[in-house]
Amino acid sequence: MDLIIKDLKINLSKSEIVKGINLAVTNNKFIGLIGPNGSGKSTLLKAIYGVIKPTYGDIYICQKYIQAYDKKSIAKTLGVVSQFNNINFDFKVIDIVLMGRSPYKKLLEKDSKEDYDIALKALSSVGMLDSSQHSFSLLSGGEKQRVILARAITQEPKILILDEPTNHLDIKYQLEVMSIVKNLNICVLAALHDLTLAAQFCDEIYVLKAGEIVTHGTPKEVITTEMIKKVYDVNSYVYINPITNRLSIDFYTDDLQTKQNYT
Repeated sequence: MDLIIKDLKINLSKSEIVKGINLAVTNNKFIGLIGPNGSGKSTLLKAIYGVIKPTYGDIYICQKYIQAYDKKSIAKTLGVVSQFNNINFDFKVIDIVLMGRSPYKKLLEKDSKEDYDIALKALSSVGMLDSSQHSFSLLSGGEKQRVILARAITQEPKILILDEPTNHLDIKYQLEVMSIVKNLNICVLAALHDLTLAAQFCDEIYVLKAGEIVTHGTPKEVITTEMIKKVYDVNSYVYINPITNRLSIDFYTDDLQTKQNYT
């Protein structure tokens, strides 16, 4: 299964937000989108999962034009965890997660034991099994995010789209959620704001600025002090973490660029 984007352009309110992007998610890779606020990451993802109609360009899933899929087929193929998950009805957590089984059901068909088993396994994987009977509306922002991820996992998609999936999460759950997604062994395209998380978990990274791809490659190829200064306008120190053997990034301002002793 693969996701291919060719020369995608998106105009909103007479402004070009996404400017001819070409992008590929193949071979069950975890692909990251990074860039400052307003760079077009979320707009690009919304075009992929159908909230925004592109002005120009094509989106293909498994070499098939995305608009050739019917709604049920695309729901079996594409899972989405967006930034904002406003659910206005008071559902139990388990009921929210079971919604991920909808593409596999006929109208008004009841949930089966298999559906429940899949949903409970997904809740367990995100650390929310003990909250299965709790009200979704009473959860914290981070807990809600984990439940929505469980719903997407329950959907059993071939491609997963994530828009800032670690927002509102404590550090422990940021790492756990990223590990869960990494181990799903499916194609993943995720907009991320934490560069260290992106460097640790992504196979490849696309860097966006002002609606354009600035650079693309492996984390070691892409995440450099020069790129961070150019794209984010901030000083950084990029190094290999001796424990994880992955990139880590520290940021600093000019006034902190001293050898002061804080001990």
